[in-house]
Amino acid sequence: MSARRSLVWLGLTPEPEQELPAAVAALRSPAAGRPPSALVAAERHRVEQLVLRGTQRGWLRYLREVTDLVVRAAGSRTNDPKAALLAGEVVLDHHRMLIGLPGAGYDRTALQRHELERALARLRDRPEPALVGPSEPWSTI
Repeated sequence: MSARRSLVWLGLTPEPEQELPAAVAALRSPAAGRPPSALVAAERHRVEQLVLRGTQRGWLRYLREVTDLVVRAAGSRTNDPKAALLAGEVVLDHHRMLIGLPGAGYDRTALQRHELERALARLRDRPEPALVGPSEPWSTI
């Protein structure tokens, strides 16, 4: 590893590498519901490779992809918003923390922060799915 390679970006927070693989796999999955385990494993491997061998620039490119998935999910009524909410919150928190690091990462992610804030607001404003059956099951006893 080169002494010139900055690793300061790795110390921000472990949440992206812990939370994003399953959420991103769900967003990439063609079917609703739980994503296939192979898709989750592939996403986990990709994140692992970025963390172990990547650069901050490569990591931010990956988070740009995640941002695009979240924005797309916010505009779609067919997706379950849970994965998009989780991924969006994790990436937004990460991008907000970049302000404490040297370099231009925080400035480079300004547009993504704005896009994520808008997407998360849309996802949170979605009406809850209608309950099936009585909302108070004990009332029929």
